[in-house]
Order: sequence, then C-alpha cells, then structure tokens
Amino acid sequence: MAAAVEGPELEAAAAAGDASEDADAGSRALPFLGGNWLSLDLYPGGCQRLLHLCVQQPLQLLQVEFLRLSTHEDPQLLEATLAQLPQSLSCLRSLVLKGGQRRDTLGACLRGALTTLPSSLSGLAHLAHLDLSFNSLETLPACVLRMRGLGALLLSHNCLSELPEALGALPALTFLAVTHNCLQTLPPALGALSTLQRLDLSQNLLDTLPAEIGGLGSLLELNLASNRLQSLPASLAGLRSLRLLVLHSNLLASVPASLARLPLLTRLDLRDNQLRDLPPELLDAPFVRLQGNPLGEASPDLPSSPVAALIPEMPRLFLTSDLDSFPVTPRGCSVTLACGVRLQFPAGATATPITIRYRLLLPEPGLVPLGPHDALLSHVLELQPHGVAFQQDVGLWLLFTPPRARRCREVVVRTRNDNSWGDLETYLEEEAPQRLWAHCQAPHFSWFLVVSRPVSNACLVPPEGTLLCSSGHPGVKVIFPPGATEEPRRVSMQVVRMAGRELQALLGEPEAAVSPLLCLSQSGPPSFLQPVTVQLPLPSGITGLSLDRSRLHLLYWAPPAATWDDITAQVVLELTHLYARFQVTHFSWYWLWYTTKNCVGGLARKAWERLRLHRVNLIALQRRRDPEQVLLQCLPRNKVDATLRRLLERYRGPEPSDTVEMFEGEEFFAAFERGIDVDADRPDCVEGRICFVFYSHLKNVKEVYVTTTLDREAQAVRGQVSFYRGAVPVQVPEEAEAARQRKGADALWMATLPIKLPRLRSSEEPRRGAGLSLAPLNLGDAETGFLTQSNLLSVAGRLGPDWPTVALHLGVSYRELQRIRHEFRDDLDGQIRHMLFSWAERQAGQPGAVGLLVQALEQSDRRDVAEEVRAVLELGCRKYQDRIRRTGLAPKDPAVPGSSAPQPPEPAQA
Repeated sequence: MAAAVEGPELEAAAAAGDASEDADAGSRALPFLGGNWLSLDLYPGGCQRLLHLCVQQPLQLLQVEFLRLSTHEDPQLLEATLAQLPQSLSCLRSLVLKGGQRRDTLGACLRGALTTLPSSLSGLAHLAHLDLSFNSLETLPACVLRMRGLGALLLSHNCLSELPEALGALPALTFLAVTHNCLQTLPPALGALSTLQRLDLSQNLLDTLPAEIGGLGSLLELNLASNRLQSLPASLAGLRSLRLLVLHSNLLASVPASLARLPLLTRLDLRDNQLRDLPPELLDAPFVRLQGNPLGEASPDLPSSPVAALIPEMPRLFLTSDLDSFPVTPRGCSVTLACGVRLQFPAGATATPITIRYRLLLPEPGLVPLGPHDALLSHVLELQPHGVAFQQDVGLWLLFTPPRARRCREVVVRTRNDNSWGDLETYLEEEAPQRLWAHCQAPHFSWFLVVSRPVSNACLVPPEGTLLCSSGHPGVKVIFPPGATEEPRRVSMQVVRMAGRELQALLGEPEAAVSPLLCLSQSGPPSFLQPVTVQLPLPSGITGLSLDRSRLHLLYWAPPAATWDDITAQVVLELTHLYARFQVTHFSWYWLWYTTKNCVGGLARKAWERLRLHRVNLIALQRRRDPEQVLLQCLPRNKVDATLRRLLERYRGPEPSDTVEMFEGEEFFAAFERGIDVDADRPDCVEGRICFVFYSHLKNVKEVYVTTTLDREAQAVRGQVSFYRGAVPVQVPEEAEAARQRKGADALWMATLPIKLPRLRSSEEPRRGAGLSLAPLNLGDAETGFLTQSNLLSVAGRLGPDWPTVALHLGVSYRELQRIRHEFRDDLDGQIRHMLFSWAERQAGQPGAVGLLVQALEQSDRRDVAEEVRAVLELGCRKYQDRIRRTGLAPKDPAVPGSSAPQPPEPAQA
C-alpha cells in the first residue's frame, strides 16, 4: 500500500477539488487527460494537477495506463505526488518522469530535480516501461529493482557512476538505456539478464567490460560508443543473437577475431578507434565501418613518432550546457559540446596547456555576413581566445539541418579572419537524413557559422594562364590567356540559375529567357593585363542560328550600385550554336537576356531581387491556457501549414498574414498597438517593439508576454500586432500612413494581426489547478492584532484581478510582478497567493506590516477587504484581552480598552 500524502500538498489538492463543480466534469475539462493517457509533462504545475485528480478520483483516472510527468518541480511536492501513484493509478503500465523540457541559453536540455523515488512505487504491479531520463540520479532507486514486470528502463542523461548488482534480477527486462552518464564499471550480474534484447551504454566512462556480458544470449543490439574501452572480452563471441554492435569513438587497439563468427551480425561500427590491425575476416566484411582508424600504421608498442605514442591516451571531453570552457594540453583531446559542436585537437596542437572558451550566439546582421543568395543554416559559434595559432590543424564539426533545395548549392563553414570573412574547405558527414555535420579545419579561433551558398569554383591563375569551369553549369567557362597577370592571383566563380516561367511571369512576355547569372571575383588588382574570355550558355530555348541579335542584351552589375547596365554595345559578342563569348578586363556580375523590352536594367534588378526573395507569412498565436503569452513567428510560406498543425493544440490565433516577400537577413519589427504593451525587460525590445531578423532556415520565433493598461474587469481588450520593415524606429508609423505605403516598392508596413486579451477570471469562478504549498506565517502581533495564514488565504481569495494594483501599493516592484505572472501564467490564484505570501514573509517581524496591508487595500479601492481585515484584527484583540483577563493579569484601569471597573465584594453568607 502506498503511503498517503500529508501536509500542505494534500490540503492544496483538496482545496482545488472542492472548488470544482463536479468531479467528472472537472476531469473532462482537463485537456491533458485523454483516454488511457495522462500527459502532464508540458504543463506547469503538473504535480499539483495530478494531486488534484487524485483527490477527485474521477473514473477516467482508474483507466490511465500511460503517465507523463515533468521533474522540473519542487522535489518535496514531486515525491509526495509520486507516492500517490500506486493507489490512484493502479493500472499504470508506462511511467515517464523526464526532465529536459526546459533549456538553457545555448539550447541544451536542463536536468530535472529527481534524485530518488519513493519506495511505494514498487507497488505498481503492471508497470512495464519506466523512463527516468534527464534527471539528477546518482544511484538507482531501490524500488526500481523490485519492479519484477519491468520490460524497458531508460536512465539516460543522469549522474550514475555505477549500476547495482541487483539489476540482474529483473526477469522481464528487454531494453536498458544508460547513455550520457558517468559509468566506469559494469556489474557482473548484468550478464544474468537473459531476456535483454537492446543495451545502450554509449557516452560513459567505461574502460573495460565484464566477461559475464557474453551471457546475454537474447541481445540483439549493443551500443558502447564514446567510452574509453581499450579492449574487448573474448566472451562477446557468446552473443549469438547479436545483429548490431556499435563501438565507435573508443580507444580500441584490437578486437577479437571471434566477432567475425557471430552468425547474425549485420553491422559492426569500429570508427574512430586506434585499430592498427584487424583480422582479415573483419577487414573485408561489408558490414564493418572502419573510418578514423590508423590501420596499417606502426604498432603502438613501437610508435613511429612521439605524437603517435600519445594518441591512445588522448582524453575525450563531453561538456554539458553549464560549462563554457575546457582545457587543452599538449596531449590533445576530443571535445563534444552540448550545443551541437565537436572539436578534435590532435596531439601536439599546442605546446603549452590552454583554456578554450566558447559561446553560441544568436545571429545578427553585423555578425552574419551573407551574400546576395546565401542562406544561414546555424547559429554563430565563438571560440576564444581569438587568433590563437595551433601547431597542427584543429578539426571542427558543426551540426545543422540541411536545406530543402540543394541543387547547384553547397554548404560551407564561414569564419572571420582579421577584418574579413572567408569560407573554409568543408566536408559533410551525415548522421541522420535530417542531421548533417559540417566538418572543416579551423585555422584560428574566431566566429564560425554554417552557410548555404551557390556552388563556388576557384582556381589560382598563374602568369601562363589557365581555364576555370563551373562544376554546376558545364557551359560556363572563363579563359585566362598568358600574360593576364604578372603575379598569381586567386579567382572564384558562382553561378545562379533563374526559372524561365518565373521570368516570363515577371515580364509578362512568353518568349523572354535568360542565361545563368554569373558572378566573378578575384584577389589582387581590380583589372587584368590582358582581356579575359567569358563563355555563357545562351538563354534557354535560344540558339545562335535563329536568334534575333537585337533582342540579346549583356548586362553588367558592380556592387554597391543598385542598377544593371546594358553593355551589349561595348563588347564584341561571339555567338555559337549554344554559347555566347565576350571579353572583359575586370570582374563582377554578368547576365545574358533575350527580350523585346528596351529598358532592361530595371527589369534585371527586379529579377535579381526575385532570386533573393523568400515568400513568408507572419503569425501571432496566443497560448490557449494563457492568452497573455503570444508567439510571434516569421516562416517561409511552404512551412506554414505544417507549423500550424504542430502548434494547434497549444496555441490559437488568427489566420497567418498575407504573403510577405523578404530577403535573407532582413530586419523588421513587431509593434503592439491599441492598448496592448509588451514587457520591456528584453534585450530585443525597444519601447514595446520587438526586433526580428529573418533567416530562412532558422526558427524565427519570439515569445513575449503582453499586458494592457486598460481596465479589463468589465470587458475584453481587443488590439493588434503590426509588422514593419527595417530596424526599430523611434515612433511607430501611423496605421493610415503605413497602409498608404503598402503599395509602394519599399513599403514599410507588412501585416497586422488581431490580438484579443479576454477578461480576467473573477474570484467567484471555479479555480483551476491546485493551491500553493505555503509555510505557516503570522503577520503582526497578538496585542495589536495579527493575521494568520488562514486570514491571508481569505484575503487572497477576495482580491481577484485587482491584485497587481494592491501589489504595487504594497511596494512590490513591477519586475517582480511580471515574474510572478510568468511563473504562474495559467493560475490566477497562484499569482495572488505567491505575491501576498512572499510579501508577508519579507514583512515578518516588522512593526506596522498589517497597517501597511490595510492602507494598500484602501488605496486600491478595495475597502471591502480592508474592513474585513480590520474586523479580524478587532476580534483578535478582544480574544487576546479575554485571555489576559482570565489569567488575572488584566489591568483594572477603566481607561484601558478591554478592562473592567473594579466591582464591590459580594456580601458574605451567614
């Protein structure tokens, strides 16, 4: 039988239960209770909600088989809640107690507060699945070892340094995951898990394996990646059912030849180890992955160099989000950061120890140099100290999500060197279909980001001349004759293609066509000594035998000019059946057009901008449980429907805006109008206006808390959020003026979406959620009158939507008021109680605190509550005087309030 919950938690739950009209009706109103699923991990105050249900005991609760609960809660409240599960959810089959719902500034998941489990949980007789990931467990709770029906146990991302021997006594366990912990050894009893089919022990500190692990006869998958294993036991040959064995990123110098004889093995991952020799049967096997091993090199017993001797001892660091630095010694190290970054420092990279610091920064226009057709794929990584030189190249891997369009585009890592930005030679490594690593060699420490750009081809032009061809468009060539340069100079080429249908729609001309857009750049002097020949394919559908030369235009554009110039008459165009050739002496952008239009420069500018434009929608959605929390998002048009479907359960709001055209990296801002304001304590907020920068492949999301200065007790507040181009201005444009500018080429106003803040719930309405756990507190003193905890609860129940005004008159800062609103954003009662009791705790022992409360209530036009407080004080004073009088200590002076005049003695009886 599970222990009953006692104390304030049960009182709070009971109070919440009494406030509900009907137990069944209350359970039906809870969106997190559906069928046999109870999902409370995404709701604030999940423990209080669960206690609320346990007190009500609705019929649906008895049918729950799957429970999800966040562990970002008060530890005592969490333990009390879990103790109720065996008697309230007796049919529970799956229990998920995960942290990780909250993230730090770098985006890494934060661990939950769970450090143990109540012993009563062993009474969950039907439990088959237990997930305790992303918590702070240092030892495995004893109750887990008594769950005889447990089939799946997930312990990843905890602080476990060992596993108990008793773990081998779980007879039904088929899946065990203990990744990202601190395991250094494994218990021999682990080999007794005869039913275990999947075992994941990756990302730990294991250097050896017990021989008993070969007894796992039913094991299908074994993952030991990213440990410190230097050898493997021969008993692994006993894993006759094994199909997948992952051993990458260890320190293995050899592997048993018996692994080749496992009959069902279909994949053996040995990447990034120290293997210099391998049994022939494994070396030729198609299912073995061996990248990153020094196969064929000298034996580690006879190193060919001092550096090779140090490689097996290279430490591996796995840093959590709360660390922002790490040491590097001459031995080198492999570092994995929580923000999706890997670093490889080879031995000898530095002659002396050095401390590396890192930050992951949000992209800003000044920190993200994007070309006209570039797209940003990652946040900005800063590595310090800047400019530090290494004796060997340092490997850098950045994780990113690949863009949808990859044709004639490439992904590169861009970095800053001195005062200029440049692209590094980048290789892509696929981790999953939608997760890629961009790998490069970092020549220095500075800022790094991942960029998608048109394919670039480059070459070094010697004085003898050379030929440069485009890899994406074979017809594009540049011929450098001998003598074009005296000193070797580096030139690069980018080619961008424009769809013919898009151009024809833009010009309104069915026969219009263009060639690929060519960008040429160089280092050194701006001009060449000899003319350079450029070859471009003729526009699509046009041949040199039938074209009308009067319709053919060669256009030229040199930044930062805003217009394209027609240079057809200034060059000699040599036409073949498929190509056009011309000679130039300096480089920029070139474009070949075939059109009947006479003034082509302005049309080319529109077409060039069209290539850079992204059609986006602006969205303003309000949380269903807290309409004052508003989600603003700017996303490409093709992602709108999928995003809305994903957010539908948590948010509601108007339809997305009309399509808005925007450039990659363009700044804009959102302004709240008509009585709606935003909390100004934000770095991206200026006088109630939120600043954005649009990046097509990153999440352009802002989540803000809006407020209003209008009286909302009587009616709802209707306002709007409008989006405008450019940086945040001093004044918000007038709506009429912005609407007039909408039709212009550089319209400032983009879209306006409505926002409705409903009337705050009055105190007479049923309360949602459970109450707060409040410590005993008395305010004032017995002689002049005091307020007990019950009295303060009564006051809190009467304040309703007036509580912010009372709080300000009590001296509560506006910043703290906003923090309380955010912390209890779905619970008005919680906001009021937290404000009042936190203020009372600060006033404990201070004279005049009760008088200050009465004064604040009167200043807030709540004289009704102030009179009730005075009545409580007077009643307390009378009780105090009566108690004094009964003890014979009351003064006899009639002038003293509460005393009585002396009475004459009664006559004696005869």
